[in-house]
Amino acid sequence: MVVKVYGPSYASPKRVLVCLIEKEIEFETVPVDLLKGGLKDPEFLELQPFGTVPVTQDGDYILFESRAIMRYYAEKYKSQGTDLLGKTIEERGLVENWLEVEAHSYNPPIYTLTVQIMVSPKLGFPRDENLIKESEEKLAKVLDVYEEKLSKSKYLAGDFFSLADLSHLPFTQYLVSQMGKEYMIRSRKHVSAWWDDISSRPSWQKVLQLYAVPF
Repeated sequence: MVVKVYGPSYASPKRVLVCLIEKEIEFETVPVDLLKGGLKDPEFLELQPFGTVPVTQDGDYILFESRAIMRYYAEKYKSQGTDLLGKTIEERGLVENWLEVEAHSYNPPIYTLTVQIMVSPKLGFPRDENLIKESEEKLAKVLDVYEEKLSKSKYLAGDFFSLADLSHLPFTQYLVSQMGKEYMIRSRKHVSAWWDDISSRPSWQKVLQLYAVPF
C-alpha cells in the first residue's frame, strides 16, 4: 500500500518524507494550500480534526503529528532501509530523549522565527522584532547545549544518524537559507559539522529538489 502524505511543501511534512525515503517506503503526496484555507476544507478536517499538516493515509490507517508518524514507520519497517531508532533499548532511549528536546526546546523558538520572518509578511502582518530577538536568544541557548553534546558524539543520540537528527532538517533549512541566520549554525564548530552531515544526506536533498518552499 502506497502511503499518502498531505502537505509536502511545508516543514513538518518534510520530516515525514525524509523518514519514508530513508526507510525505502513508497509514498505519494497530496498538496494542501495553507494560505488559501486548505486546512479548513471539510474533507481535510475529516482526516485531521485540528487542521494541521502533515497527515498520512495508509489504506484506512490515518496518522497525524510528524514525530508520531516518523516513530510509527521507523518501527514498523525497522529492518528496512536506514535504522533510525538505534540497535539497543539504550540507543532507542537516547533517540527518544533528543527527539523530545527537538520538539520542546529547539522547535518552539525556531518555529516562532519562521512565522515572524517568513510567514507573517506573506499574510500582510508586521514582524514582531522583539519576539524575533527573544526567540533567537532562546534558540542560541539550545544550540550551545547542542555544541557541547556534538563535541562528544557525531550525532545527537550517539554515533548513528537517527530520527533525533532528522527531525531538525526542515526548520533548520529555513534558518540557514530563507531566514538568513546561517551564522547561528556556523558560529558553532560541532553544530556546523553536524548540519553539513545531515543536510547533505541524499534523502534530504531529494526532498528539497521535489518540494519547493511554499512562501
